[in-house]
Amino acid sequence: MLQRITAYLLIFSLVTVNFTRLFIYAGFELNRNYIAEKLCENRDKPWMNCNGKCYFMKKIKQAEQNKNAEEKQAQKNLFQEAAFHKTADVSFHPILLAVILHPFANSTALERTNTIFQPPRQS
Repeated sequence: MLQRITAYLLIFSLVTVNFTRLFIYAGFELNRNYIAEKLCENRDKPWMNCNGKCYFMKKIKQAEQNKNAEEKQAQKNLFQEAAFHKTADVSFHPILLAVILHPFANSTALERTNTIFQPPRQS
């Protein structure tokens, strides 16, 4: 049940993102008288027949700017994700890092080298 509600909410949110102009226009039409009387910039100039259209256009521009800003941010985020690369995992094995206290403790190796490498003889 929770998954179904979540799916419906996601679908609704994806659909409503594309209808911002429609919502702005619907809000303008529903509140046209209030906008014309209280929020219109040209309410003192009745000969212009603005009736709140200036407010409506301002809201449309603001919605476009918000949309452009969100798109730029999304592109920036995509670029940052593409530029990110995973670092290599480095692990140190304690056996390889063990310190050898006496590296030449094996005397048999030294004895073999004395039989192979001898100084030249003088005749």
